[in-house]
Amino acid sequence: MAKVAFLGLGVMGYPMAGHLAKAGHEVTVYNRTAAKTEAWVAEHGGAQAATPAEAAAGAEFVMSCVGNDDDLRQVCTGEDGALGAMESGAVFVDHTTVSAMVTREMAAAAQQRGVAFVDAPISGGQAGAENGQLSVMCGGDADAYARAEPVIDAYAKICRRLGDSGAGQMTKACNQIAIAGLVQGLSEALHFAEKAGLDGRAVVEVISQGAAGSWQMSNRYETMLDDKFDHGFAVDWMRKDLGICLATANETGASLPVTALVDQFYKDVQNMGGGRWDTSSLIRRLRRFE
Repeated sequence: MAKVAFLGLGVMGYPMAGHLAKAGHEVTVYNRTAAKTEAWVAEHGGAQAATPAEAAAGAEFVMSCVGNDDDLRQVCTGEDGALGAMESGAVFVDHTTVSAMVTREMAAAAQQRGVAFVDAPISGGQAGAENGQLSVMCGGDADAYARAEPVIDAYAKICRRLGDSGAGQMTKACNQIAIAGLVQGLSEALHFAEKAGLDGRAVVEVISQGAAGSWQMSNRYETMLDDKFDHGFAVDWMRKDLGICLATANETGASLPVTALVDQFYKDVQNMGGGRWDTSSLIRRLRRFE
């Protein structure tokens, strides 16, 4: 069992840190809102820290799951950042979805301090975090990954190293690109079924068993049909992720016409007041035209 710090107790980080505690690791948590750290410690035990540096002091592994590039910079190298307090040989594992650019920047900063850095973005949503069934895609030094993988296993369904620093974030971009097209296609199919006078649930029961089946269909069709979107991964966060995908595509020369289109559809949802709705709310945009 390891001494672990966990930075960021949002809808994903809170249960992930809980799984580490349940696995027997010695966990110290940090969150910008102290009330969340207090609630977590009351539920899981362990310790709370007032700063990332305080949480990271003496930790063998520091895991982060924060919001964006700037948030990651802040907890790593900002005032009272974790990297400055970590001991040589420790491993920083970042589960945030950020740009490969900031990942490599933080990896270089970690290396200067004798600390290993593994980018390890996640997929599986809030339910995956709560059930310990996340897909974890990693980049970084092979030895550092090998050390971190047994710890990550506390909340992972699958965990793989895809290459050097940034490879995990590039793989997460692939994940979000695939999801964007799938959710739009599913939204159009369910909308079409409604306009055709079909029973949407019966339609999904049939087509989900064929080539059209997907995780999105199995886990989101009922709430989409019921027009309920107060759960899951928010549109605001999806647009942040798709922005990373599109910016990276410009750098690499990749062509993402469907992703760019769906990103604009999500912008429409934001303009409808749906920034905090689940990403499956794309179907509400179609219903708007009825």
